[in-house]
Amino acid sequence: MKALLVSTPAMGHLNPLLGIGRILISDGHEVMGLSSNYLRGRIEDIGAKFRAFAPAADFDPRDAGETFAEIKAAPPGPGLLRLILDRGFADYMLPQYESIKDTLREFPADIIVGDHLMLGVLPMLLGPRSQRLPIALLGTTYLLSPRDDGAPNDAGFPPAEGDAQRKQAATLFQEFDELVFKPVGEHVNRNLAEIGARSLEMNLYQAMVELPDAYLQLTVPRFELPRRKPTPSVHFVGPLPITPNQAPIPDWQNDLDGKQKVVLVTQGTLTNDDFSQLVIPALEALENEPDVIVMVTTGGKPVETIGRSLPKNTRVAQYLPFEWALSKIDAFVTNGGYGSVNQALSFGVPIVTAGTVADRGDVGVRVGWSGVGVNLATNAPTAQALRSGVRSVLDDPKYRANAALFADQARSIDTRSEVLRILQQMR
Repeated sequence: MKALLVSTPAMGHLNPLLGIGRILISDGHEVMGLSSNYLRGRIEDIGAKFRAFAPAADFDPRDAGETFAEIKAAPPGPGLLRLILDRGFADYMLPQYESIKDTLREFPADIIVGDHLMLGVLPMLLGPRSQRLPIALLGTTYLLSPRDDGAPNDAGFPPAEGDAQRKQAATLFQEFDELVFKPVGEHVNRNLAEIGARSLEMNLYQAMVELPDAYLQLTVPRFELPRRKPTPSVHFVGPLPITPNQAPIPDWQNDLDGKQKVVLVTQGTLTNDDFSQLVIPALEALENEPDVIVMVTTGGKPVETIGRSLPKNTRVAQYLPFEWALSKIDAFVTNGGYGSVNQALSFGVPIVTAGTVADRGDVGVRVGWSGVGVNLATNAPTAQALRSGVRSVLDDPKYRANAALFADQARSIDTRSEVLRILQQMR
């Protein structure tokens, strides 16, 4: 089988596709990755071929100050979400689509696999099934199909209980529909009209889940809000295995001798320009906790960019081998990246999450709803709130017990076999 992996040029979108690529290559299949040039090395490192997007779609999000200045300046809320979907995704749909078609002339794939917002495949999904390749998309964030309680996605709204909350959810849905999803849908449809494609007649998120032949949700069922009517395309395949040895074990590894609890704190690799958002208040929250060692990864930034002196109980590295780190920790403090949250839970590690931008609020909702951790529901947690959240997940056994149930369900899914079975059946 020949598989074309097509990724939005951001690590949170690419990394899960690389996991799929490794599974396919290890099973003897041929893989080509299509994305921005700055990701060439990442794609080729797994043994895949590489093809770059056309120049109009070949951007580097690390230049966000230049490329996405409008997004960076916007406050959290519906306006920011619309900007992200417009500028980060819909603007690139047509050149991505043309790049896919050009690549298929050189690489006659049997199947296309993309991330959940790879809009370059949308014109194909809206066309006749008989005239396109099988297409699978990855649920690299929480499940984006409509919620039973009527609340909008990406609003960070907990599951509604009772009539008053359902009414509030409906009002919020109307707000997000008017401010975000209708205008984004109009933008997408203008693009589709340029190439004579059929218009999109449903919410963009719903379309990206329901239209592909398969939608591989990278979690376990117990971490997703229940739906009365499951979507046939959705398959829960569990978190993808962590690629080992992606960073060296730090020279302070022997400090983690089991005498103290270990708390890992990270802002990821894309939202790590300002450590005052999460890392610094976490250091302040935990510096006087005698039973805690704080382990920080800066996501590639120089350690000195943290911008404050490090408490004695802190250990820092630019990168950590995630499989090693997760085996050592007792709690994970994060701004809510979906992949890292699921990977931590697959080790039975409880979570403290603090993030509301884009999908992170809804990831936090699932952390709180499923009982695997504490959702602080803010982008600017105070040291006091972080201390309380961390002490809760360290001291109250219910959080670790619920995280262990997630880990048990993840172990019950043979992710590699499930992925191969689903993709091969699509051919």
